[in-house]
Amino acid sequence: MAFRVVNAIVVLVIVAFIASYLFNTAMEKELIASIQESVRAEVMQWVKENPGVTKEQIQAYYQLRLQEEYRRFGLDQPYVVRVFRRAISVIRFDLGRSKGAIKSFSTQSRDVATILLEALPNTILLFTTGTVITIIIGIYLGFRAARSVGSLFDRALSAVAMVTYSLPMWWTGMMMIYLFCYQLPHSFSIPPEWVLPHAGIVDTPVPREPLAYVASVLRHMILPVSTLVLVSFGGYAYVTRSVVLGIMQQDFVMAARAKGLPERKVIYGHVLRTASPSIVTMSILSLLSSLGGAIITEAVFSWPGMGTLYWMSLWNGEVAVLLGLTYITTLLYLISMVAADLIYGLLDPRVRVGIMAKG
Repeated sequence: MAFRVVNAIVVLVIVAFIASYLFNTAMEKELIASIQESVRAEVMQWVKENPGVTKEQIQAYYQLRLQEEYRRFGLDQPYVVRVFRRAISVIRFDLGRSKGAIKSFSTQSRDVATILLEALPNTILLFTTGTVITIIIGIYLGFRAARSVGSLFDRALSAVAMVTYSLPMWWTGMMMIYLFCYQLPHSFSIPPEWVLPHAGIVDTPVPREPLAYVASVLRHMILPVSTLVLVSFGGYAYVTRSVVLGIMQQDFVMAARAKGLPERKVIYGHVLRTASPSIVTMSILSLLSSLGGAIITEAVFSWPGMGTLYWMSLWNGEVAVLLGLTYITTLLYLISMVAADLIYGLLDPRVRVGIMAKG
């Protein structure tokens, strides 16, 4: 495990340096433009206070102030040194400030770390909740289908899995909004206060009481979470069915049945234990992908998470925010991978981190 942790740290540092190298030029261009604008304003004020200065003196003063500001921000140093310093800042979570097009939702702060820490819980709340529900339903249905191969339930599940997995998430979300927010309320004259919200994370104005706030957030989660589960559960169920079915046909399972062990003990003591690493891998990778958010899905439901933040950063050219998103996503991915290795060892003692147990 220590090797895995050290390896993850090395990968994180490498990613931080690569990302800093890729984003540094664009970020420095923005910084230089900001410095020049600030210095020009300062020079104009200086000219007003000193009306007798010549053009040569104004230009000399402008160049002097520019050099001083470049020196203050380290722009006079070699490019390699500047990239190294930026990478160190990223590793320390000193991610800089946005240009102003993106701010934190609650405090209107331009600090990138604050913006990310506010958007990340929203994405975790929505996508991780939907993913966990999907995993539970998919694993249950997959096990049930594997135990009754060829039955009507198995064939129906396979058909549903193919249909739902092929549905675009954004289209399904729009259909859910149209059905539950417009068509059904209009057809059955549902009062407006009972109609499910289709945008945002909480009502406006924001409820002050904690219970009312939680209830409002849960109501806003119903449609997006339902969309995620509807599109994804079939794929989980089908993969789980295939994994479990392959294990149930192996010799050790047949030998356990031949010994007269109860079917329940065979399934949960042998099959499930053997299938658990594959299922855990699938689940962890799905949770990892959910942490980054889904740009289109969050856009459809106007959900203020990481996906929306990616889209806004790309649209507004917020390079500092994109660098922070890259670093945070990589960090979460590596932490999850280390956690997965630990879980493998708990599920199957034969699994060792970095090596396979002999025998």
